[in-house]
Amino acid sequence: MLAFQVSLAVRNILFILERKNKQDTRHMNIENQLTKELLSFDKQKLILLFDQNLPEVIRWARQCSDESEFVSLLRQGISATFSAGKNAALLMRMLEHEGKRVHESSRDEDIRLETFSLLWRVLARKEGAEKVAEDFLLDMYFLFLGCKNNVAVGCPERSDVIKWMRRWPDGMNERVLAVREENKRRIIEVLVQKIALRKSTAGRYVFPEGSTAAEKRKFVETWWNDYRFHLAMAAKTPQELNRMLGNSLSADTLRLYRKAQEKGMPVFVTPYYLSLLDPTAGAYDDAAIRSYVLYSEGLVDTFGQIRAWEREDLVEPGKPNVAGWLLPEGRNIHRRYPDVAILIPDTKGRACGGLCASCQRMYDFQSKRLNFDLDSLRPKENWRTRLNRLMAYFEEDTQLRDILITGGDALMSENATLRHLLHAVYQMAVRKRKANESRPDGAKYAELQRVRLGTRLPVYLPMRINDELLDVLREFREQASAVGVRQFIIQTHFQSPLEVTPEAREALQKIMATGWVVTNQLVYNVAASRRGHTAKLRKVLNRLGVVCYYTFSVKGFEENYEVFVPNARSMQETCEEKRIGRMSPEEDRELTEALLCGSRPAHDLKQFCLRHALPFVATDRNVLNLPGIGKSMTFKLIGIAADGRRILQFSHDHTRRHSPVIHHMADMYIIENKSLRHYLQQLQKMGERPAEYAGLWDYAEGDTETRFSFFEYPEQNFRVTEQLSNYSPLP
Repeated sequence: MLAFQVSLAVRNILFILERKNKQDTRHMNIENQLTKELLSFDKQKLILLFDQNLPEVIRWARQCSDESEFVSLLRQGISATFSAGKNAALLMRMLEHEGKRVHESSRDEDIRLETFSLLWRVLARKEGAEKVAEDFLLDMYFLFLGCKNNVAVGCPERSDVIKWMRRWPDGMNERVLAVREENKRRIIEVLVQKIALRKSTAGRYVFPEGSTAAEKRKFVETWWNDYRFHLAMAAKTPQELNRMLGNSLSADTLRLYRKAQEKGMPVFVTPYYLSLLDPTAGAYDDAAIRSYVLYSEGLVDTFGQIRAWEREDLVEPGKPNVAGWLLPEGRNIHRRYPDVAILIPDTKGRACGGLCASCQRMYDFQSKRLNFDLDSLRPKENWRTRLNRLMAYFEEDTQLRDILITGGDALMSENATLRHLLHAVYQMAVRKRKANESRPDGAKYAELQRVRLGTRLPVYLPMRINDELLDVLREFREQASAVGVRQFIIQTHFQSPLEVTPEAREALQKIMATGWVVTNQLVYNVAASRRGHTAKLRKVLNRLGVVCYYTFSVKGFEENYEVFVPNARSMQETCEEKRIGRMSPEEDRELTEALLCGSRPAHDLKQFCLRHALPFVATDRNVLNLPGIGKSMTFKLIGIAADGRRILQFSHDHTRRHSPVIHHMADMYIIENKSLRHYLQQLQKMGERPAEYAGLWDYAEGDTETRFSFFEYPEQNFRVTEQLSNYSPLP
C-alpha cells in the first residue's frame, strides 16, 4: 500500500537506485542526483528507500524482538555483508558506543547514546518511532548506503572550485560599488535629517545655523570620512536601522528587533557598514554580511540566558580556571594556553564597531561587561594602577610570550589610550628581558615575542585607520623590536569578499606599511559556508597581503542555531575547496621565509601564488573552540540524536602546547546544534544546489590541520625554565 502512496517521480528515482546500486561509481552519481529530492522525503518515503536499497537492514530490524538483539545482529551483519564498504568501520565504531552514557560538554549534562535503538524503532515500526525525525533517518540511510560500496563521493575538480569562487563578487566589483554609492547617498540624506532634528546645538557634528540643504549634505559627506562620526551616528534602534536600509526590513525583522530592545539586547551598526548591504535584494548576494548584523529569532529569544562557551572565562577569585591558570582579579585577562593570554582593557576597547550576531563574547554583552556606551568606557583614574598589575602578571609569568589585546575591539580605544597601553607592554618587555640577565640558562623566563591587536574595524570602520593610529603602531614596533619582540600582528575579521572594499583595502595597505602583519579569522556560518565563498575570501585577502589564520566553526548553543554549520561541512570545505590552495612542506617554508624577511606581503603572496599556480594559500586552520580548553577539529562521529543532530567525540589538538590540565582531561563529547538535513535545507532556501554538497554525509571524522609555520613562535636563543607560574592543578 505504501508504494502506491509514493509519487511517480519518487518511484522513478527508486527504480534508478535499485537498477544502478550494483556499480559503485554509478551509485556515487545517484547520491549526487538524489540529494535535492531526499531533503523533502517524509519518514515513509525514507523507509521505502531503506527497503529498496538496504533490504538487509530492514530485514534485520524486523526479525528482532528488541533493540539489543538488533544491535547484536548488526554487528554480525556488517562484518559479514558490508565489511568492504567505506562506512563499515564507522558503523562498527558507533555500535561500540551504543548504550553508553557520556558527558555532553556544551550543555554540561549526561546523555545516553541510542542511535541504533532509535533506528530499530522506526524500521520495525515500534513504540517511540514517532519521536524520531526524518533528519535522523536520512543521515542513517546515507551512512548505511556507504557500506554498499567502498568509493567515496568524488572530490570536486579544481575547475569546479574556481567556478564556485566566481559566484562571489568582492567589494571592489563595479556593480557592487554602484549600488553602494547609491546606498551612501541615501544614508547621508537620513543622517542630514537626524542631525537637523537634534535638539542639542553642542557637539562635534552640528550644522551651523542657517546652513542650506546642499551645505548640510556637504558637511555630512566630509564627516563620513571621520570614524568618530560613524560611531556617533550608528543605528541604535530598529527605526534607524530600517531608515538607513531604505525601509527594506520586513515586518518580522522589525518585530524581532523591538523584542531585542525590550530584552536589553544592544543594536549598534555604523552607517558605513550598513552601506555595504543591498536593500534591493537583487544586485548582489549579501547574506554573509546580513547574517552578521541582523539577529535571528533564536538569538533574541535566548539573550538573557546565554552561557559562556569558553569555560576558562568563568573565573572565581583565588581559584584556577578550568585550564588551571590563576588570573588577576577582575575580568581583564583570559587564558587557556601556557604561551599566550588575552588582555581586555578597561577602555573603549570593551566596545565594538558593531555587534556581530554570532559573537563569541555575546555572553559578555549580555552581562554588560562589553557594551556600546562609549562615554562610560573612557579609562577611569584607577585604570593605570590596574594596568600596572596586569603587566606584572605577564612580566612575572615564566611561560607567557604572546599578548593578544582585544575586547570588544582593540582599535576602539582612542589613540592616546592605545599608545599608553602599548607603552606599558613595551616597558613590561624591557623589565622581563632585564630580569632574565641574572637567571641561568634553563631557568630563564619566556620573553615577549609577539604582540597582537584583535580588531574588526578595518571591516566595520576602515576610516579608523588614521594617521595618528599609524604613528602609534609604527612607534611601538620600532621600540619593541629593539627589546626582542619579533612579531607584530593586526588580527582582523573579514567574513565575506563583499567586505573587502576600496576603503578597507586602503586601511590594510596603511597598516602593513607600518611593518605590522595583518592576519584574518572568520566564523564559518551558514552564509559563509556556501561553496567557494571562503575560498574566494582567501584569494581576495591574499591579493592584499593578508595571511589567513583561523576558520572557526560556530559555537553550538541555541542562540546560534540559525547560523550554525555542522562540522562535517567544515571538514568538507577543508578537503574539497581549501585543498586547491594547499602547500607542500617545502612551499610552506618558502612562503614563511618570504613573509618573515620581506616588507611587501601583498607582492610576496601574489608572486608566490603565481609561481606555484595557486589561487590562494591555505594558511588558515578550520577549528572549533572546544567548550573546555583549546581549539580542535579532531573528532569522530559516535552517534546521532533522535532529531538528527550528530554526536561527536572530540580530542584536543596535540600539535600545539597546552596547559598540563589537558593530560588529565578525557575526550569531549558534543551534540551538534543542527542536523545535516536541516543545514542542507537552509542552503537550498538560499539558492544553493544541494547536490553540490552530496559528499557531506561522508565527513564523519576529522583531524586538526597542522599550523602554517609562519604562525609558529620564533626560536629563543636560551632555554626557558620548565617551571609553570600562575598555575594550580585542578583537584
